[in-house]
Amino acid sequence: MDRVKSSMQQVPNPIPKALIRRTGGANSLELEKENFERGQAVSINKAINTQEVAVKEKHARNILFKGAHTFWAAVNRLPLSSNAVLCWKFCHVFHKLLRDGHPNVIKDSMRNKADLSDMSRMWGHLSEGYGKLCSIYLKLLITKMEFHIKNPRFPGNLQMSNRQLDEAGENDVNNFFQLTVEMFDYLECELNLFLGVFSSLDMSRSVSVTAAGQCRLAPLIQVILDSSHLYDYTVKLLFKLHSCLPADTLQGHRDRFQEQFKKLKSLFYRSSNLQYFKRLIQIPQLPENPPNFLRASALSEHISPVVVIPAESSSPETEHMVDLVTEDLVDTDIPPRFDDLFGTSAATDPFNFNNQNGMRKDDKDRLIEQLTREIQALREELESFRLESGRLCQALRGRVNELEAELAEQSHLRMQALGESEFLRAELDDLRRVKEDTEKEQRSLTEIERKAVANEQRYVKLKEKYTELVQSHADLLRKNAEVTRQMTVARAAQDEVDSVRREMQEKVKAAQEDAHKQLSSQLSTVESEKVELAGSLLKKEEELAGLGEELERVQSSLASERESGVKTAEALQNQLNEKESREQALESQLVAARWSTLQGAVEEAERIVQDSLAQLDDPAHISCTSSADYLASRCQASLDCMDRLHSARDGYLADNTGVSELVRAVTHLAHLVGDTIVQGSATSHMVPVEQADALSDSVKACGAEALALLGQMKEQESLATADSATLRAALDGILATAEKLRPRGLELQQGELGDLVEQEMAATSAAVESAAARIEDMLNKSRAVDTGVKMEVNERILASCTDLMQAIKELVLSSKDLQRDIVDSGRGAASMKEFYVKNSRWTEGLISASKAVGWGATVMVDAADLVVQGKGKYEELMVCSHEIAASTAQLVAASKVKADKDNANLGRLKLASKGVTQATAGVVASTKSGKSQIEEKDTMDFSSMTLTQIKRQEMDSQVSVLELETKLQKERERLGELRKKHYELAGVAEGWGEEDEVTGDGLTTSLPPPPRLLRNSTPADGSFVFYQRFVLSQWEHH
Repeated sequence: MDRVKSSMQQVPNPIPKALIRRTGGANSLELEKENFERGQAVSINKAINTQEVAVKEKHARNILFKGAHTFWAAVNRLPLSSNAVLCWKFCHVFHKLLRDGHPNVIKDSMRNKADLSDMSRMWGHLSEGYGKLCSIYLKLLITKMEFHIKNPRFPGNLQMSNRQLDEAGENDVNNFFQLTVEMFDYLECELNLFLGVFSSLDMSRSVSVTAAGQCRLAPLIQVILDSSHLYDYTVKLLFKLHSCLPADTLQGHRDRFQEQFKKLKSLFYRSSNLQYFKRLIQIPQLPENPPNFLRASALSEHISPVVVIPAESSSPETEHMVDLVTEDLVDTDIPPRFDDLFGTSAATDPFNFNNQNGMRKDDKDRLIEQLTREIQALREELESFRLESGRLCQALRGRVNELEAELAEQSHLRMQALGESEFLRAELDDLRRVKEDTEKEQRSLTEIERKAVANEQRYVKLKEKYTELVQSHADLLRKNAEVTRQMTVARAAQDEVDSVRREMQEKVKAAQEDAHKQLSSQLSTVESEKVELAGSLLKKEEELAGLGEELERVQSSLASERESGVKTAEALQNQLNEKESREQALESQLVAARWSTLQGAVEEAERIVQDSLAQLDDPAHISCTSSADYLASRCQASLDCMDRLHSARDGYLADNTGVSELVRAVTHLAHLVGDTIVQGSATSHMVPVEQADALSDSVKACGAEALALLGQMKEQESLATADSATLRAALDGILATAEKLRPRGLELQQGELGDLVEQEMAATSAAVESAAARIEDMLNKSRAVDTGVKMEVNERILASCTDLMQAIKELVLSSKDLQRDIVDSGRGAASMKEFYVKNSRWTEGLISASKAVGWGATVMVDAADLVVQGKGKYEELMVCSHEIAASTAQLVAASKVKADKDNANLGRLKLASKGVTQATAGVVASTKSGKSQIEEKDTMDFSSMTLTQIKRQEMDSQVSVLELETKLQKERERLGELRKKHYELAGVAEGWGEEDEVTGDGLTTSLPPPPRLLRNSTPADGSFVFYQRFVLSQWEHH
C-alpha cells in the first residue's frame, strides 16, 4: 500500500485522469485482465530469454494460468527455433507449468503437440550442445502430455495416494499392465534427459557453480521430482502385477525395471554430490539392491523415495501473492502504466479551478462521491486480497508443518532403518563367520572323506593280501595236520612193534619152555624176522624224523610268508603314494593344457576379428555390398552367441573341465562378429554418406569392443570379470541401424497385406464401374446439348471409352479368377492371407498394378469429360489411354507370374488383355479422327504474295521449325531426366537397393526390382509408362 501511495504522489493529479478514463467507458475487470496479462508477459520474458543462466524461481513461479492460451500467445512470438538457449529455458518453464499449473494447461497445450514434435526433430539434427538437449527435453514434454491425457487421474505433479493409484487401474490387471509400460516409457524419457545433461557437462570441473552449468542443471529438479514418483508407483504396480500374473509373463517388466533402477540410482547419487543441488533440493538415495518382486513380503520393506525442497525464510507462495496484489494495484517496473491510466498533464484536471470553464458544484459533489465509493471498493478489494493472502499463508504454513512432520517421520524411519541396517550387518557378519567355519569344516570333511576313500582302498588291497596269507596259512595247517597224522600212524606202528616184540619175547620164552628142540630150528627164522622188524622200525623212525624236519620247514616258511606279506603291504602303500603324486602332477599339467588351449582359441579369435577390421581398409572391399536384412541376422546371431559364451564361461569357472564348450563359443563368436563387421561395412556402401559413416564407426567400435573382451579373457585373473556389456551394446546399436535401413515396403503387417489385396482389387472394380457410369452420364449430356459434328465426335469418343471400360472390367474379373487359382494351388494348408504374406513381393506387385488400373480409369474419365466440354486436349485422352494399357499390362504380368501355363483362366486373361489393347487403339483412333473433324484447317493461299514476301515467310517458317526442333530436343532430354529421377525416387521409396539378392557370403548382386506397392501415393503419369514397361519386362525375365 505504501508503494501505491508513493507511486501516486509522483504523478500529478492522478484522480481526474482516472476519472476521465472511467467515464470514457473503461471497465475495471478489463483493466485487471489487461494488467494481469501484461504482468504475465513480463514474467515470461524475464524467465525465457537468451542469457545462459538458470531460470529464476520467482519468475517461473509468477507464471500461473487457468489455461495455456495466454502462455502460448506470448511464447509463439519468441524465436524458439533459432536460439537453443531460448528453447531450453522455454522447456524448463513449460515443464514447471505442466507440473504446478492448472490441469487445463495440459489439455490446452495438446494442440501445440505437432509444433513441439517438429521443433524436436529440427533440434535433433544437432549432435551436441543445447540443440541435442532441447530435442530430448521436447520429447520428454510430449511424452508427459500424452501420459496425462491417457491417464487423466494423474495430476501434473504426479502426487497420488495408494488408493488413488488403485483407482487409476480400475481393478483391472490389463490396465495395470499397460499403465506400467507407459510409466516405463515416461521414466525412460526422464533418464535420457538426465544422461544427456550429464554427458554434456565436464564433470572434472565445478560446473555446478557456473552460470552455464546451472542453466543446464536447473531443469533436472523437475526431472528428479517426476522420477521419484514414477519409481515409487512402478514398484507398487509391479508387486500388484506379480500377485495376479505368473512370474514368467512379467520377465520383460523385471528386466526393464532392473535397467532403469541402476540408471536412476547412479544419477541420484551423482546429483546429490553436486553443490548446486545441495542448497535447493534433498535428493533421496535408492536402496542398494532392487526390490525382489518374486517375494510378496518385500513390499513391506519398500520405502517410497521422498524429495524434500528445503523451506526458505519466506514462503514462495506468500511472496507470490503479495507480488500479485501489488502488481494489480501498481507496477513500478513499468513507468508508462501511470501515464496511460492517470496521465501527467494538468490541463484536463477537473479540480483545477482555473480551467473549470463553468463546471457546476453539483457535478463536483457527484464526482467526489463516485470517487469516494470507488476508493472504498478498492479498499475492500485490497482487504479481501489481504485476507486471501493470509488464508493462503496459513494454508502454506500448515502444509510446511505437515511436510516437517513427514520429514521428521522420514528421519525417524531413517534412524530405524539405520538401526536395522546395523543389526542386519552384524547378523551378516555372524553369518559370514558361520559360513567360513562351515566352509572350513566342509573342506576338512572333504579331506577326511578323501583320506577315508584312500584308506578304504588301501584296506581292500590289504584285505585281499591278508586273505591270500590266510589261505596260505590254512594250507600250511592242513599240511601240518597231515604230518601229525602220519606221526600218529608211526607211533601206532611203533606201539605195534613193541607189542609184537613183547609177544615174540613171550613166544620165545614159551618156545624155550615148550620145546627146546624147536628153538634151534626156529631161531634162525626168528632172528630173520627180528632183523626185518628192526629194519622196518628203523625205517619208521627215519620217516618220523623226516616228518619233524618237514614240520619245522613249514613253520619257518609260514614265518617268512608273514614277513613277506608285511613287506608287500608296505610296498603297495608306497606305490599308492607315488600314484597319487603322479595323478596330481598330471592334473596340474591337464589344467595348464586346458588354459593354453583356451588362450590359443582366444588368440585365434583376435586374429579373426583383426582380419575383419583390416578388410575394411582393403580397396577391394569397396566394391562389396550387402543388405540390411542380412546384417540384422548376423547381429542377432552374434547376440545369441554372446549368451552362449556367457554360460560357457560360467561353466568353465565352476568346473574347469568344460573348456571345450568355451573354446567353441569363443571361436564361433569371433567368426560371427567378424562377419558382422564385414557385412556392416558392405552395407554402408549401399546407404547415404551420413548413415554410411555412422554404420562404419559402429562396426569399428564393435570390433574394438570385441578385441577388448578377448583381451580380458586371455588373462586368467580377468576371465571371471570380463564384461561383455559394451560389446552387446555395440551389436545392439548396429542391429538398430540395420532395422532403420530395412526397406519401408516391409512395414506392412501380415494381416494388412493379405486384406489389402482384396481391398485394392475391389477398389479397382469399383473405380471401373464408376468410370463407366460417368461415361454413360456424359454421353447423355452430350446428346442433350451438342449437335452436328461435335455430337458425332463426342459419341464416337465416349463409345470407345465405354468399350475400353468394359474390356478393363473383363480383365479385372479374369485377373481375380486367375489369382484365386494361384492361391488355391500354392497355399497348401495355409490360409489365403498367409499365402499373400509368404509371397509378399508378388502380392505388392498385384496391389500396385490394380491401383494403377483404377487410377488410370479415373484420370481417363476426367480427361474425356474435359474433351467433351471443349476444355481439354485430345492428347491428354490419348496419353491416358496409353497409361491404362501399360497398367493393364502390368496387372497381366503380375497375375501370370505364378500361374500355370495350361490354366484356363490364364487364357481368358490373355484374351481380355488383347481386348484392352484393341479398345485402347479404338480410343486413340476415335480421338484422332474427332480431332481432325473438329479442328479447322487453314487454307494456304499464296497467290497474292510477291517473291520477296514468300522468301520472308519461308525464312520465318525455317526459324520456327528450328526453334520447335530445339524445344523438342530439350523437352525430350527433360523427359528422359524426369523418367530417370522418377525411377530413382521410386526405388528409394520402395527399398529396391536394400532387397537385392544375397549371395552365399552375404554380399549382394543388383537385379531389376519388381513393381512394388506405392503406399499413400498414386501411380506414375503417362510419361513414365514406357520406362515402366521396361522395368516390368526385366523383372519378369529375372
